This record gives sequence, C-alpha cells and structure tokens, in this order.
Amino acid sequence: MRTPEEIGRVVAERFKKSGVKLTQGGEPTYVPLDFSGQEWYITAVGPTKLRYAYAFARALMKSRLKGAAVFYSPGKSYPGEVNPRWALHILSNRDGSPLRPEAGGKSLSLHALKKHITQSLGLEGRWLRAKREAVRVLPLDHDGKQWVSAPWPGKSLDLIPAEGPAGLRLPLASLPAGVSKRALVLEEKKDGLHIFFPPLLQGPFLALFHAALAAGPCFFEGYIPPDEAGLWRQISLTADPGVLEINLPPCETWEDYRDWLAGLERCATQVGMRSYKQISKEEAGGTGGGNHILFGGPSLAENAFFTHPGWITSILRYWQHHPALSYLFTGNYVGPSSQAPRPDESSRSLYDLEMAYRFLEGLGPGDHRDIASQTLRHLHIDGTGNTHRSEISFDKFWNVSWDGGCRGLIEFRAVESLPRADWMALVALVWRSLAAMLLEKPFTGELIDHKHKLHDAFFLPAFLLEDFKKIVRDLRQAGFPFSMELFEPIWEWRFPKMLSFAEGGAELTIRRALEGWPLLCETPLEGGSTSRFVDTSIDRLEIIGNAAFAERCRLFVQGREVKLQKFPGKVFGAGLRYRRTALNPSLHPGIPPHMPLHVGIARGEKKRVFKLGEDRRVFEKAGGEPARGAPCGKLHANLLTYDLRLP
Repeated sequence: MRTPEEIGRVVAERFKKSGVKLTQGGEPTYVPLDFSGQEWYITAVGPTKLRYAYAFARALMKSRLKGAAVFYSPGKSYPGEVNPRWALHILSNRDGSPLRPEAGGKSLSLHALKKHITQSLGLEGRWLRAKREAVRVLPLDHDGKQWVSAPWPGKSLDLIPAEGPAGLRLPLASLPAGVSKRALVLEEKKDGLHIFFPPLLQGPFLALFHAALAAGPCFFEGYIPPDEAGLWRQISLTADPGVLEINLPPCETWEDYRDWLAGLERCATQVGMRSYKQISKEEAGGTGGGNHILFGGPSLAENAFFTHPGWITSILRYWQHHPALSYLFTGNYVGPSSQAPRPDESSRSLYDLEMAYRFLEGLGPGDHRDIASQTLRHLHIDGTGNTHRSEISFDKFWNVSWDGGCRGLIEFRAVESLPRADWMALVALVWRSLAAMLLEKPFTGELIDHKHKLHDAFFLPAFLLEDFKKIVRDLRQAGFPFSMELFEPIWEWRFPKMLSFAEGGAELTIRRALEGWPLLCETPLEGGSTSRFVDTSIDRLEIIGNAAFAERCRLFVQGREVKLQKFPGKVFGAGLRYRRTALNPSLHPGIPPHMPLHVGIARGEKKRVFKLGEDRRVFEKAGGEPARGAPCGKLHANLLTYDLRLP
C-alpha cells in the first residue's frame, strides 16, 4: 500500500509536468473539549470563543509563526445577530524575518505612547479623550504622501454603548460632513493596552505598525490592508456559528497543506480544543462547522481556472456523477437543506446546468473569468439562491458585487472536519489528485439524472462505498496509487456500527446512515420577524445481512418485518427511516416518535431482541421476543429504504 506522502509526490510531479500551479486552502473548524453555551452550538459569537481564539493564536505563534503579529478585526454583521462577528488575523513575513520582535517588559503608558506615535509620524495632531473610559483618539489618515490629522470638534467624545473595541464604538455618524472619519484609538483595559488601526493602505499601515511596536506588550486591533506588495502570509481565526474556524493561507503543495493541519492539531490540543464533537461516550461527529477545501492560483495572473474553463466543467461534471464526493466526507445530514447542497438538489435543472457547461467548454483561448463567474454563480446555489451555501461555491471566484469575491477561488463545501489531521489531509489529497486527473484528461460525460437513487441508495453507506471504489479505481488507472485500505478508519468513524449480530453463520450489521432534513415554512417570531426551521426529527439506518442471514432469518423493527434486498458486495440490506423526536415545528406532527426502537431477529425457534434508546448510541440487548405485525412500508417498490412513518 502506497503512503499519502508517496501519492502526494506523484501529484506534485503531474502538476509540474502540466505547467499549472494549483494552490489549496482550507477552513478546518474546532470546538472545546468541554463546551457549553449557544456559541458552540448555534451562534457565532459568545463569552468564551474569543478567549479560545487568542489562546490558539498564541500557540501558533510559539510554534509555526514565530515573530508574527495578531490583529483583532471587525467582521460581518448578519441578519438576526446582535453583534458583528470578528476575526483574529495572524500576519507573518514571507521571508521568515520577524514582523514583530519579541515584546518583553512592560507596556508604555497611554501618555508615553501618544507622544511616541505623534513624534514618529511627524504629527502635531490633537488627541481626544473618551468620557468615562481610558481611551484616547487621534484623527488619522494618509493622503498618499504624508500623515494627516484633521481636527474633530470638541475635546472629548462619547463612545457608543456597545460591545467591542473602542475603535468600533466611535460616534462617526455625528461628525461634520467632509471630515475624515479615520482614527487611531488607544484603549487601556484590564488585560493591557489595545491599539486600534484605521483603514489604511499597506505602506502607511506598516509605518504606523512599526511606530506602535514601541508600546511593548499590547493588543493590536483594527483593519488589515490587502497584501499588495506580497510581503506577508495571513492565517485567520474567525467566529462562525458553533465553531472556531481557521482560514489557512494558500498552500502551493499538498505537503504544505498537510503540515498546516498537523500544526493546527497540535495547537488545538494545547489549548483544549479538537476538530470533532464527542456527543456521548459512544457517539462522535464533526464539529458541524465544516472543513472546506479551496482551489485557486498563486496570484490572479497565474490562476489557471481563468484560462481553462473546461477544467472547471470537468470537475463539476465528475462531482455530479459521483455522489460519494458530495456525501461521504460531509456531515450526517445532507440534501437540499444542508450547508452544501449539490447543484441537482437546488432549484436549477440539469438542462440549464448542461447548457452552461457546454457553453464554457466551447470557449476559445483567453481569460474567461468574468463570463465563467456569471454563468456558474446563478446555477451553483442552494434552494434560496444563496451562492455561498452550495456544494461547489463560486462566490469567491470573480464576484464583483461582493467585497473579497474576486479571488479566483473554487470552494468545496461538502467536506466536514474529522478527528485526525492526517484523515483531513488524506481527503484533501483525493481532491487535489482528482483535479490533476481531470486537468490531464477532461471528463465530458453528460450529467446524470440520479432520480430517487440520490436520496435513497446514496444516503446508505454501502452504495457510497461502492461509488467511492469507482473513484479510487479511476485515480489508480490515471496513475495515482490510492488504495481503499487508506480510507477504512475514516469509513468506520463516519458510519459507526450500532449493532453487530453473528450466530450460526448468519451475520447482521446496522450502521448509522445519512439523512436529509427538510426546510420548513416561514414561522412568525416574537418581535414581528420570521424564521425558517429545519425538521431534525428523522434519522436513517442501514441494515446489512450476509446471504446466510437473508436465507435463514427474519428481521422485525417495531414488530414490522423488514425484507432485505440485494446490495453491492453480494450482501442483502435495506435502509430504515424512523422518527426520533417530535419537536415543534416539524413535518407530520400527527405521527409520534418511534423511540425506543426495537429490532427483533427470528432464526427458527431462536428469537433475539435489541433496543435503541433515546440517546441513539448503540443497540442493547432487550428482553422479550420479536413482535409480529404488518410489514414495513416503502413509498414505492423501487426504493431501498423503508419508512416507519408509513402505515
């Protein structure tokens, strides 16, 4: 069996031979070992997340990013969220020299730092005092040649009563028209001195930063300019719903990407975090925040996607043909209402997708970034039209209507965090290998209408495994020596066994399968707003028996017989949907939950019963014998999945 490192070298050689440079970024997510509060379940910000982020940043700067500087920056405001989100940006020099020398000793006093900064910048500006807080404000801008400090009215000001740094609470709306609203803000807090930078271009930003280094130990806050001169690398820790998200810098090789993930894993361990949630003793899952993979180029000028639209459509076609790439490495809940719906799960038709791909494949030589973006962004969306929440997102490709949307990036969102860095790196290696394969030999197969199989067979682990074997076979034939053995640990973790039965040669296995939670209608909330809920009441299991079990045994769930059907690999199986809860709102409120779930096995005169409790962990032995009732139902005969909700 070849190692991932050996495969990685093959991939590197193939890209070198093609002359194409592909960068790979990532967004792994982390949660505390012991977590509580809405910030680790639903909301983006909360009382502990920023503390964990600073601890994580310090661990990174001690290990991989020595001499770096961390900036607290304002983030986006989202509808329904009281406070804007934030990000910690860690900047380090590309040449390895320290951006911020080791800061020892004590911080300068507020008065001393004021004097030092104005002298360093050659200013005679007037500092303003904030009422009732240890805050000093210097109106500050740069006109391209020199520093400018246009006076603001008064000698003091009232900060806006809100959470966050003083630099974000300035009363800018009350300033006279025409006055520059940029300002440097110094704030003395219990944890030390905070310095807030206004929006500046890179040159003035660095000049101000070097002047501020005299402060000694302190916290930097404010706005980070674009790296126009290519001087630094940036890694960001951002507040996202339920998780702490890490935005990696673009990696030119898979090995660099792997090393970043390994370093993050070590730092996470040091600060009491990890890349998965331990829901119970027996049950674990991803963080719920994803581990998205991003493809791009070293620069916009070297981005091969702009000049190879057929490479893009080759990737899109291959992914559409293989649901395993959509479902195998993401969370347990997939489908149209998930965080990463496939293009054939949105409101767009295969007809429009096929037409768009053929158009792009027919383009001649040239830079096609704009037309490729306009063509694909309206098709790769979720059911509401959101361009970001789609399996393969183009909102960061060439989206001129959004700040930061012109970066030449293709984002793969159907990838969840895994408990080990080497597992996440292996998944990224598959993605990179497929990109190399599809660059060399474009895939032009017509889009497939998977019909009911997409949300029936491909929600079951056995069919995903069979599809993934085809992908591995394609890669091996193309010269990328993957083996299925590499993925066995991930497979067992993703689809854990809940019941293993063996008796007299008859064997039965029950695993957790995938489910699609439907989106419900708009529901009025207190205050006059509306919200849309997702019905989380349904779970799905996969039941697999060998030939001996299918021949000699009968299976009952809640007293209803389940007939096994032929599955891949010369086994027999079925899917089973059941209602776990009946929270309000949910679909079919008149149907009660099926918990606890009883599975009965009858083999001749022998009878066994197993029970799945409310915690959904594993089936345990239960007393009694299998009840007998009407067979389990399916919506129509071609389905593989029975539904206990059907009479």
